[in-house]
Amino acid sequence: MRPKIILFFIGVVLSICSCRSDFETVASTGDLEFSKDTIYLDTVFTNIGSSTYRLKVYNKSKKDINIPTIKLGKGLNSKYRMTVDGMQGTNGKIFNNVVLLAKDSLYIFIETTATITDANPTDFLYTDQIQFDSGENLQNVELVTLIQDAIFLYPKRFADGTTETLPIGDEKIDGFYLDENDPINGNELQFTNDKPYVIYGYAAVPSDKTATFEAGTRVHFHANSGLIIAKNASININGTPSATEKLENEVVFEGDRLEPGFANVPGQWGTIWLTDGSTNNKVNHLTIKNATIGLLIQNNDGTTVSIKNTQIYNSSNYGILAQTAKINGENLVINNAGLASLACTYGGNYSFTHATFNNNWNSSKQVAVLVSNYISGAIPEAKALTMATFNNCIIYGSYSNEMSLTRKTGAAFEYQFNNCLIKFDNVSNQFTTNADYQFNTDSAHYNAILLNKDPKFFNTSQNKFNIDATSAAFAKGNSAYLIPLDILGNTRSLPPDLGAYQNNVFPK
Repeated sequence: MRPKIILFFIGVVLSICSCRSDFETVASTGDLEFSKDTIYLDTVFTNIGSSTYRLKVYNKSKKDINIPTIKLGKGLNSKYRMTVDGMQGTNGKIFNNVVLLAKDSLYIFIETTATITDANPTDFLYTDQIQFDSGENLQNVELVTLIQDAIFLYPKRFADGTTETLPIGDEKIDGFYLDENDPINGNELQFTNDKPYVIYGYAAVPSDKTATFEAGTRVHFHANSGLIIAKNASININGTPSATEKLENEVVFEGDRLEPGFANVPGQWGTIWLTDGSTNNKVNHLTIKNATIGLLIQNNDGTTVSIKNTQIYNSSNYGILAQTAKINGENLVINNAGLASLACTYGGNYSFTHATFNNNWNSSKQVAVLVSNYISGAIPEAKALTMATFNNCIIYGSYSNEMSLTRKTGAAFEYQFNNCLIKFDNVSNQFTTNADYQFNTDSAHYNAILLNKDPKFFNTSQNKFNIDATSAAFAKGNSAYLIPLDILGNTRSLPPDLGAYQNNVFPK
């Protein structure tokens, strides 16, 4: 009989529980509490959706309540949309009779897609409210979004649904040629600072044409997008020194996600690709952020790519990847790349002066500087490295060895490091007998090298590579290689510091 008694009591308990008034709610009395009283959805470009933002709503009373309405103040016309505890409501705008249990909470997720015409014309803010209940019980949470107007450049979409493409070898990629007589944008080869640009796909500079970027230009690339400089085409970037951290006079290339959470996310877009045969490329005061490869430079036509006063940060593969290229670099800063901050490969001719190459990528395979004269599988595999010269430079990072020199026989491999600070611990002694790493005895390739000394950068996680008088790089440069002004336009002292920055000049 004992099992029957147990079943009887279980039945009694279940019947009592079924009589609970879990959903016998009382009306909301306007006593809800919120995780935020205002939600700032950060800056978005016109007609581009925002990230999703979260609001938590609390019922701290001892009673289950019914909220008659949760809605957007502008109703069905609002440019915001939301879900309430996973419910879609009416077009994501209006929700009726939402139950919130005692001592419980619910989540509201909010997004927006708005145009510049929706925003206030004086401050470009688009605003609304989430309204809980009405009348005497009305409670509001404010919504604020800054809408930024932009010029959008993208491949054409044809009537059959296909998209304009560019031929790349035997393949095609989503892309288009910039048009100097575009009926909507005008001269697309002249980038100005009037409005930011947003590029979808790869924008290509046609042969015999030059894309020019004036000081203060902002270009934002969507995922899998970038810029291609075709054979016989050129790029001319004319940034100037800036007075503040806003880099108001720099030309800036970065992704099209403007929210703070994306500020330092690598690999958001593709690359700036100087293809085989591009010519007379000049880069001055350019900042590149969060690309896959910041600059991809391939076998330019014998003219030297000039790269001055340029910063490249957070590249998922390489900051600069050069293949059989010819580059003169002055006042460069490259930090954080999945493989190498600077990679000079498959031969070429390179000169870098007063540059700071750092890599704090969390991987034992990364280096700050890689130099080689070959590519595996290519025909031929090796090409002549006629020169790779580094003067008054810093090569540093979080890994024990931040420089890699690799060569194949059959092609020249010429390099020179003068007055450089280099991190190369050789912890396992695997390079002790390697002829390319004899820093102290090989005067043909190394002069005045500071090995494994701390440059004491100001803040590497914030890409601030300024130094002070306590740095090992302080006043260790050779005046014979002097670039008179540093990357910020400050006059260098004598003897100069190593790297791109004059000492004791820090970000404001």
